[in-house]
Amino acid sequence: MAKYFYLLFFIVASTFGGCSKYSKILKSSNYELKYNYACQYYEKQSYSKALPLLEELLTIFKGTEKGEKIYYYYCKTNYELGDYILAGYHCKIFARNYPNNEHAEECAYLHAYCFYLDSPKYSLDQTNTLAAIEEMQVFINEHPNSTRVAQANEIIDKLRYKIATKQYEAARHYYFVENYKAAIVAFENVIKDNPSTPYREKTMVAIIKSYYLLAEQSIDLKKAERYQLSIDNYYKFVDAFPISEQLKECESIYNKCVKQKQKSQQI
Repeated sequence: MAKYFYLLFFIVASTFGGCSKYSKILKSSNYELKYNYACQYYEKQSYSKALPLLEELLTIFKGTEKGEKIYYYYCKTNYELGDYILAGYHCKIFARNYPNNEHAEECAYLHAYCFYLDSPKYSLDQTNTLAAIEEMQVFINEHPNSTRVAQANEIIDKLRYKIATKQYEAARHYYFVENYKAAIVAFENVIKDNPSTPYREKTMVAIIKSYYLLAEQSIDLKKAERYQLSIDNYYKFVDAFPISEQLKECESIYNKCVKQKQKSQQI
């Protein structure tokens, strides 16, 4: 029991002692001392302790070699603590102000990468996603020989896929609520905006179906024209995906359109 008590006392004393020491460092007017501890905390990955010290030292050592190091640590500390907006902003400034620094390229990349990390799921507003694509492309253009280019391209592909998913799912929403006119416009824009969209095959099938179902809902005067549009899109689909697994289903719709068009023209 006594052994347990002394162990507990030691832990509590160490904790409060550590807090007291850190508090004294924060209150100290010795900036060299603060600089040394800020670097120690950063290098030990104690980012929450490093941050207040680094923030204070930014202006104290501005324009010096130490100031350059402090600013880099400040950028990375915000990044490690998950403040991607602030980290991205300061990484951009660091890369611009210190282009010859050994960490300039890393910070230029992190600026774009922070936009990527802040990109939300596809169903939400994609402003940050578009910004991430743009900033990653800027990085690639400015650092074409960087070892990070391959990763930057992979991230751009992921982000474009997210944008494509948002567009495709928005179009599918119109389809499922049976607003086929809006669905057709939305599906056609998916391909128009991104001809290489990963949803191209599914989108072309959806256009065929949408024109057919729109024709089924239409007044007699418009049926033939809309069946024909489904037929035309079927031909485009066969040319683009001659061995598609969905070819049989599309062929069935095509045959229905041909028959229904003939009937509507006889009325």
